[in-house]
Amino acid sequence: MNRSGLRTRSAPGPAAAVAALPAERLESRQRRRARMLRFLLLLALCLGVAGNAISRSSFSGEYGGGGGKRFSHSGNQLDGPITAIRIRVNWLFIVGLQVRYGSQWSEYVGGSWGDLEEVALHPGESVVQASGKYKRYLRRLVLTTDRGRSFSFGKDTGTSFNAAPLHPGTVLRFLSGRAGGLIDALGFHWDAAPGRCPRCPRGS
Repeated sequence: MNRSGLRTRSAPGPAAAVAALPAERLESRQRRRARMLRFLLLLALCLGVAGNAISRSSFSGEYGGGGGKRFSHSGNQLDGPITAIRIRVNWLFIVGLQVRYGSQWSEYVGGSWGDLEEVALHPGESVVQASGKYKRYLRRLVLTTDRGRSFSFGKDTGTSFNAAPLHPGTVLRFLSGRAGGLIDALGFHWDAAPGRCPRCPRGS
């Protein structure tokens, strides 16, 4: 209290200012930790989504022998989903094949001796399982769709194989393998079904 009788409040001394400084630093540090935690959680979520998207693809095969020239339809899948398949067969082997992606046919691979068979998928229908037999060359191929339909080609002789996607909800996206005068070997690439294809035949 001063001489006029008024009570006065003195400024905090150096010791009080020093005591308040750690509390401010602690609060700032807590805010930084909270921001870092939110960033890490967001990063983990993004990586998880990306990881799930990548992990949906899988591969089965190759089934068959080691001869022939390698082929792959990895680029053809950009034309759309598989909408039709042509298989050439003779009395014992799968001779050749061609696949339609969207409205575009892939290049034919294999030989020319045998009967050419063609099957078309319904709009939105996809292949979800492949099985067959081989012995040096592919001898039998059976394709099963998500509509419960099965298409069988070739003769029932040789070593059996069964191919299916590792992840539920994925379908056959494209084929690869080896071919010369016959289909030496075949591999199956599975992934999420593509979106609707406005250029595909019959509104698929």
